[in-house]
Amino acid sequence: MATAEGTLVASTSRGCKALNAGGGVKTVITKDGMTRGPAIEFPSVSEAARAMAWIQGEGYDELREAFESTSRFARLRDIKVAVAGRTVFARFATATGDAMGMNMISKGTEKALETMRGEFPGMEVLALSGNYCTDKKPAAINWIEGRGKSVLAEAVVPGSVVSGVLKTSVEALCRLNVKKNLVGSAMAGSVGGFNAHAANILTAVFLATGQDPAQNVESSNCITLMEPTNDGQDLLVTITMPSIEVGTVGGGTVLSPQESVLEMLGIRGANHERPGANAQQLARIIAAAVMAGELSLLSALAAGHLIKAHMAHNRSAPATPASSRGGEGGLLVKAKEGVVVKTEAVASLPPYSK
Repeated sequence: MATAEGTLVASTSRGCKALNAGGGVKTVITKDGMTRGPAIEFPSVSEAARAMAWIQGEGYDELREAFESTSRFARLRDIKVAVAGRTVFARFATATGDAMGMNMISKGTEKALETMRGEFPGMEVLALSGNYCTDKKPAAINWIEGRGKSVLAEAVVPGSVVSGVLKTSVEALCRLNVKKNLVGSAMAGSVGGFNAHAANILTAVFLATGQDPAQNVESSNCITLMEPTNDGQDLLVTITMPSIEVGTVGGGTVLSPQESVLEMLGIRGANHERPGANAQQLARIIAAAVMAGELSLLSALAAGHLIKAHMAHNRSAPATPASSRGGEGGLLVKAKEGVVVKTEAVASLPPYSK
């Protein structure tokens, strides 16, 4: 995890301890498909309706063949179509191997649209991305249909661990989860936000593993559920995250620090025996980490320990050594009338970045 919040690391670690004591977390990938939704305009509403029927019917195989010709990993799973007036929105969904896949699916979608123009010469592609994907924006379609990896996670935490490690009770956790994560989020009109702080953990893992941090918007969609089990003695926890967008090749995964984290997790690069397995494993890890964070934060809230924990664990002083925060040897410079002078603008940077 890469985060500036000290309490987050300590809290998630406590959640991991509780989950490990109960035997760990079971995860299931229910769907795997990155999406791209172009906006295509037609001369009339009747022609737009005909295009919709063609995409979903006789034209689907032709589009799939064109789409898949652009990559050995891209495999078209589905095209969901919606129409607004003369504009057709076609949401292409495809498996992308171990890549997050935005470039791959964009290339395939562009090729499919070229093929479609042969049937509809009067069509105009307004945008390769028509916000029907939907990328880096809140959208119910990602929550309902999924995007990237859709993951379920489940764990049972013994009652003795709930009281001993988490300092609360099964009953208190279940009651709080309903009132906060379900009722409170519903009262706020939330879409995909039926959780305590899934975005906190997911974004920290995204930064540490080289993912696109802006995609935390949809990737953090999550519903946390808790219920008593084993005659009310133990706690059953489930996490549902339908749109985790991750990859283990390309983008920021090639940066040395992020690459080393993926190596430590055993999922660096592509899985040549089972293409896509590494990226799926990363999504599973994120879901389990989110569960740990949810469990610990809700426990702190139920026990009334939240502020005390933040005061104890949040960083009150920078971890960077004083010698690299702008001492005599720092290259803190800017141009001023041809003279190099010190400035406070980069005073907190470590030596290698000055």
